[in-house]
Formats: sequence, structure tokens, C-alpha cells
Amino acid sequence: MSFLTGALYGVLVVYLGGWFLGQWSGNFSLLLLVLTVVTFAYWLAERLRFRPAREAAAAAFEQQAAARRAELARQGIQQVDGDVAQARERLLMQPWWLDWTAGMFPVILIVFLLRSFLFEPFKIPSGSMVPTLVVGDLILVNKFHYGIRLPVINTKVVDNQPVARGDVVVFRYPVDPRQDYIKRVVALPGDEVAYLSQKLAINGRPVETVARGEHYDDESLSYAPMFSEKLGAVEHLIRVDPARLAPYGPQTKSFPFAANCRYVPEGVTCKVPAGHYFVMGDNRDNSLDSRFWGFVPDDNLVGRAFFVWMNFGNLGRIGPFH
Repeated sequence: MSFLTGALYGVLVVYLGGWFLGQWSGNFSLLLLVLTVVTFAYWLAERLRFRPAREAAAAAFEQQAAARRAELARQGIQQVDGDVAQARERLLMQPWWLDWTAGMFPVILIVFLLRSFLFEPFKIPSGSMVPTLVVGDLILVNKFHYGIRLPVINTKVVDNQPVARGDVVVFRYPVDPRQDYIKRVVALPGDEVAYLSQKLAINGRPVETVARGEHYDDESLSYAPMFSEKLGAVEHLIRVDPARLAPYGPQTKSFPFAANCRYVPEGVTCKVPAGHYFVMGDNRDNSLDSRFWGFVPDDNLVGRAFFVWMNFGNLGRIGPFH
């Protein structure tokens, strides 16, 4: 068993190392599920076989030690070498391969349940959500806000709150579901959304914006106008750069339900299909979003982002956000 456990840990190290170095894409949810199942198997084996065997060996040792001491006492020998209690502890001690498997099961199970059904941490990798979220923000995502989904297969089994305009959501990227993206929901199923000349409109009505001065972006080292924008009940900040119009190339029109979108030099107008959402980054001219790769299916939703729990470069960013 020690060899098998060592081999399993070797495979895990190789897998994580290749993932870290970018040799292949990892699926952390699947990895956590596998670790939970494997450590649970060891935990069961520990409870049903290995620990009872160690306890039986310790009991047999104590009986033998007691019989030996009784025999020596009968012969008048009172001083007996050896610490029975210490030897018993050694017999009951878990070997390393059980300590690192069965012993880890409760912790891994708690992490698996918390991450799968309650909250999941993410790190902001790009500036597409500036000024709301910046590179280096470590955020929490509410996994049950929109309903309870089964881990790994992401199938919803219980409904909760509906998706609302203005929500910041994490979702599996429709082009490559192995990647997670974060954007803001700007349009719901059935909405007609237009982004023309850097102005957003929903169902023919311009979205309310108010100028908020200029914003300095640490990533691009540039200033650009900043506005507050109101989507539904959510008011948030956006960055719009008049000197940097988002380009729409030929690849833009090759996605599911692309016929629902009309592209013109000024921008795009789309009719959101049922069961899908139109998402955009708050950094409107530096965001790869629904304008380019299409709509987000409801099945791809991971959860609603709501809290920055750490930014090691700026502790002042810790707190809730819209």
C-alpha cells in the first residue's frame, strides 16, 4: 500500500506540475472530486481494516507483556525492561501513507463541499473588468446564488435567484469550457442589446451613464474617461477609451446564434436567445466578451462574484463590489 500511495502522489505531482507549467489544461473540480473519492476509500479502509488490525496487534502485545511480567514476578523478578505504553502507541500509530490519505479526507471533503456548493475563490488575470476589478484581485464567487449545481458536470438541480442585469458572473468560456471567464451581464434572454459608438442600449433604451472624471489603468499605463453606468438596480463604473475602438474581425461572426447579431462599423446589435446571456467587461475597449465570441449559455454559469477577499498589492481593495 505504501508503494501504491507513493505512486498516486507521484502522478498528482506530475499532473500539477504540468498544469502549472502550462503543458496541459487542468480541471480542478474534477481533481478535487477524484481526491475526495480516493481519500474516502483510504478512510474507509482505515476504519474497517487497518485500525482494527493495529488495535488487535496492540491488545495482543499488551496481553503478552502482561503474561511475561506476571511470569517474571512469579520468579521474583520485579525490574522489567521496556515501556509497554510507548510500544502500544507505536503499534497504534498510522503509517505515513494512511496519514497522508485517510488523515486528509475530512479536510479535502470540507474543501470539496465548500467549493462545489457555497463559495469558490478566483484570481483576476486580466484588466477586462477595470475599474471594478483589477489584476491581482482575489475574489469569492457565490456558487448557490443562481441555484445548486452538481460538481464537475455543472448540471443545475435546484433553482435559486434569477440572473439579473448588472450581475458580475464567472462562467465557463463558451469557446473553451476548460477556462473560466468573468464579465458583467448586460442583457438577458429576449433582450435586444446594442453597443454602437461606445454607447450601450437595451431594448432600444440607452443605458444611463454619468461622467466620473478620468481613470488611470496601471496595466496599460494610460488615462481614459470613466463613467458610472446603471444596469437594472446595479450602478457601477466603466472605462471607455475613445482612442481605442474595439475591432470586430471576421472571426467575430462564427459562434452559435451569430445570426442574432448585426455588425456595422459603429458596433453590434444582438437579440439574446433563450437560455443565454450577453456579457461585457467594464473596461469596454479592452475586453474580449459577447461582442466577439457570442452568448453565454445558462449551463456555463459558475456563480455570482461579489467580494474581493485579498489583493496583496493593495489591501484597500478588500471588500464587496458591484
